[in-house]
Amino acid sequence: MPLTTRHLNRYRQIAEVLVSHGFGALLAQVGLDRHLGLPWWLFRKEQSDEAEITPAQHVRLALEELGPTFVKLGQILSTRPDFLPPAYIVELSRLHDQVPPAAWELIKARIEEELGEPVERLFKCIDPVPIAAASLAQVHAATLPDGREVVVKVQRPNIQKTINLDLDILYDLARLGEERTTFGRDLLEIVEDFSVFLKAELDYRREGRNAERFRANFANERHLYVPRMWWEYTSSRVLVQERINGLKIDDIEAIEAAGYNRDHLALHCARLIIKEVLEDGYFHADPHPGNILVLPGEVIGLIDFGTVGLLQVSDRAALIRLYVMAVQMDVEGFVDQLMRMGVADINLERRPLQRDIRRLLLKYNGLPLSDVRVQEVLDDLRPILYTYNLRLPNDLWLLAKTFVMMEGVGKRLAPDFDIFAVSEPYVKHFLRRMWRPTEWGPDVWRNLTGWNDLVTDLPRQTNRILTQVERGEVGLKLHITEIDKTVHRLDDIANRVILSLLLAAFIMALALLIPTLNLTWPWGLLTWIIITSFAVMCFLALWLIISIIRSGGGL
Repeated sequence: MPLTTRHLNRYRQIAEVLVSHGFGALLAQVGLDRHLGLPWWLFRKEQSDEAEITPAQHVRLALEELGPTFVKLGQILSTRPDFLPPAYIVELSRLHDQVPPAAWELIKARIEEELGEPVERLFKCIDPVPIAAASLAQVHAATLPDGREVVVKVQRPNIQKTINLDLDILYDLARLGEERTTFGRDLLEIVEDFSVFLKAELDYRREGRNAERFRANFANERHLYVPRMWWEYTSSRVLVQERINGLKIDDIEAIEAAGYNRDHLALHCARLIIKEVLEDGYFHADPHPGNILVLPGEVIGLIDFGTVGLLQVSDRAALIRLYVMAVQMDVEGFVDQLMRMGVADINLERRPLQRDIRRLLLKYNGLPLSDVRVQEVLDDLRPILYTYNLRLPNDLWLLAKTFVMMEGVGKRLAPDFDIFAVSEPYVKHFLRRMWRPTEWGPDVWRNLTGWNDLVTDLPRQTNRILTQVERGEVGLKLHITEIDKTVHRLDDIANRVILSLLLAAFIMALALLIPTLNLTWPWGLLTWIIITSFAVMCFLALWLIISIIRSGGGL
């Protein structure tokens, strides 16, 4: 990467901060001393011993000194116990993102630049003193011309240039780390994921769409409120949203003084996260107490939708399978499921992993679910994840972080509250839903489409191969014994494939018809025919599977 003056100056700032925290030798190992043309002795300086500070604390302090990009990177890494040792994860989770607010004149200019009108015409009034200030943005209270109260989230001036510059440097450092160190595995992948995450967070239109989706998902939930977006006042760098006034969810004294029932509030918070995860697969991934408000009527108000997680149906089903296997102490099945999910490498030595998983499950085996703490389970999991290089998708790490935050909120509201008891009917409903044809039908249909393509293309591909053989373009050497038995076996396989395709097609067609039927008793003739045909086809499919197993062919 060509180094501009800005790159070089920023590189030197980064080098100075890291050297001051004792990481000079590491920078020299990746070749940054030659990269920047700096004197070698600068990279041999050690941090002062004025206080006993651990290496993990030095990492956190260095990231805080380096500014918003690196603070955000540290916050992301704090959710990756597969990449860093547990001590670093704990320390990075303490990173703070609070900075002095930018001058009002700069913020005012940014609003007018983005929305194309003077602030005095856009708002009846706007408070120049921000409600909150972070490294990327700050929030101001305002009133629209029609008198409605809103909050205005404004991106800090020049923050985009700063972040782009830092991302360029992070890419360069990640490449050097992978090339020249033994511990730099997957650094580029982490930086790429971080870059996508951070750039998405800087687009406030995306945050607005997240809020609208949550508002739609909870439209029928009377105990949760999501503020309204004002799109005519929103751009990629300015967001205007309805202001909701309430008590912070962790302000227990104020909640009790207002006469709110803490058990009810804990129940509403639990239902919120359970519905998000199991029903919608779309969850608020930053539910810290500052983003959860208690509104009149014991309604939960949710704000700040910059960070969200997405779980496919297959992800949710896999998590429930892991939970069931953990309860049943099925260690081998647990490890198999991790491999199916791509969390564990298929070439991983299973025995040590099974041993450590068994020890973990034994610790919690027999405990009432109300005594199980999510934070404690994650603390026990971290060494296993790091040791065996188990890689969960980012959304699952966000989910773990979300559960820890919500558990903390719930325990403060109602120490005896059992979220597992509340979640049980939702889990059962999800499992019942997974058996519906409308859930598994699309996957079956896609697979049938693949088989259809195979059957359609097979004659043409076979003819092409035989033509190539005839022309001498392909060498074909066969040594077949008992040719009659082999031909008979191939014929049998072909018949089974055709029968399987026909059965699958009939079952799929009938399954798609069932939801359209009137199942009110007594059934009509058409309903009897379709239900009976579906049962017969399922029986034939079962018979086919049993015959294959008995013949020694396997599944």
